[in-house]
Amino acid sequence: MTTLTPQKPAIPQPGGTFTPAPAPRPAQDPAWRELVDAVREAGQYPTRSEAESVTRIVLSALGGHVVGDERVDLARALPEEAARVVASQIPATRRLTASEFVDSVAARIEGATPATARWDVSSVLSVLPPLVGDELVTRILHQLPSGYALLFGRAELTPAA
Repeated sequence: MTTLTPQKPAIPQPGGTFTPAPAPRPAQDPAWRELVDAVREAGQYPTRSEAESVTRIVLSALGGHVVGDERVDLARALPEEAARVVASQIPATRRLTASEFVDSVAARIEGATPATARWDVSSVLSVLPPLVGDELVTRILHQLPSGYALLFGRAELTPAA
């Protein structure tokens, strides 16, 4: 019995020589795939690629606004790829209100409106509590201006006067 092994395609080089094509990227981290799949389901995105793009954009925006121990703990709790997206952001110089945060995400997504960006932000942030834990989400929310709780899928209760 003969087993056929696919060969890498050759890439022509100047001078008529050929070199093998680079090896394909290793399979993505299963935890990252699960996160993107959860976002895809929460946001009802038609493709995995769209859900992955939205996930990266929202996590990068969030990464600039979560600082200190909460940022470190968030990165530790996320899948490796998501942690890189969060941790690679330069901390924001100004805290954004929840509405401004949504607007900043809208500016990063081609054709987005404030309404579609709010959907995108909520689709990503609402899947984080089961993944990273309610206690960490509470700590993150204490760091952010009021209004973010709704984006994480939580009611925002204000103390009675």
